[in-house]
Amino acid sequence: MNKLTAILLLLLPLVTSANTLLLPLPNLPEPVTNNAIALATSEGDDYLFSFMGLSSSKDYQAIHNKAWMFKLSDPKAQWQTLPNVPHIETLPGRLASIAIGVKDSVYIFGGYTVSKDHHEVSTSDNYRYALKDNTYTRIADMPVAVDDTAAFNYQERYIYLFGGWHQHGNVNLVQVYDTQTNHWSQATPIPAPAVFGQSVAAVNNELVLCDGVTVEAKLNQARGFTSSPVCLYGKIQAANHLKIDWQALPHYSLISSSLQDRDSTAKRAPEAHYRMAAIGDAPNQQLIFMAGSNNPYNYSGIGYNGQPSAPSNALHRFDLKHHTWLTPVHVEQSSMDHRGLILYQKNLLRVGGMLEQQLVSDAVLTTPINDLAQE
Repeated sequence: MNKLTAILLLLLPLVTSANTLLLPLPNLPEPVTNNAIALATSEGDDYLFSFMGLSSSKDYQAIHNKAWMFKLSDPKAQWQTLPNVPHIETLPGRLASIAIGVKDSVYIFGGYTVSKDHHEVSTSDNYRYALKDNTYTRIADMPVAVDDTAAFNYQERYIYLFGGWHQHGNVNLVQVYDTQTNHWSQATPIPAPAVFGQSVAAVNNELVLCDGVTVEAKLNQARGFTSSPVCLYGKIQAANHLKIDWQALPHYSLISSSLQDRDSTAKRAPEAHYRMAAIGDAPNQQLIFMAGSNNPYNYSGIGYNGQPSAPSNALHRFDLKHHTWLTPVHVEQSSMDHRGLILYQKNLLRVGGMLEQQLVSDAVLTTPINDLAQE
């Protein structure tokens, strides 16, 4: 072995560690679910975030405003504690917030507080977390305060919030925040029943919005909450980012997983999933939806029907090139109660959430994209 070869062999682990995600990732400092997660980049380094959520006891006292950060590009990194997320309400903790990374900042929107008497308030205050100086800055309030909304970042500038719950009911608004002007606008509304707990994934100006929970009026009874198995395809117009052309889509649950069950699949009703994790996969021109539960639930993980909710291990992909759902696959670990999904170095990351028997998790579950092609 010559001297140059020996030096290259010594440097190889360093090169690999700088460009490859080392798995498994360390667990969070504590179990958390319903947490807002995001990915941001500063000075060439990538960071994974978790903001607020619910701890293991799953009661109103378990709702917090804690925040953590993990440096993905550092093979020796551990989770770091960040300053708590600010708040304007008396209660500091929030559930059902959403976080979106744009360049070296993370934008945190909405959520709701829960008091001892179970009174819930949708919060209007939003914040920008700056990586460079580790601080929060309050940004413009939402025109309509929402929680349990779905969101994505468009053109590294605009953040779209789709629907969600506002104080006493759902809204079908598409609220758009401009990170450059700190201004809100309204885009084309969602042409479907208003829901909360839905999921959205996008690549460039194409998106798919699926599922959620509607409010159901009942005769001589209190209102109820019902799953909404509806998927929509949207395309943002190139000339106007506030114009979205919407189309109805067949539901992913009606796509059979084998030739043998196609007849039975065609005869059954579509099945929605609540709080799925979703993300766009630009290299493969696919939109990914995974996990969640087919029984919508309160924050405790117990369904509105009184039955414990179970997590799913199903993964669904919408292929933008052919405008169709692909055959569903199943991943190793079931989970639910997600407020986002991260795609990093060909791995899907679910941060926290609930596992079987509504167990609040401290794990970062990883699913390699390459494995999906083999299903």
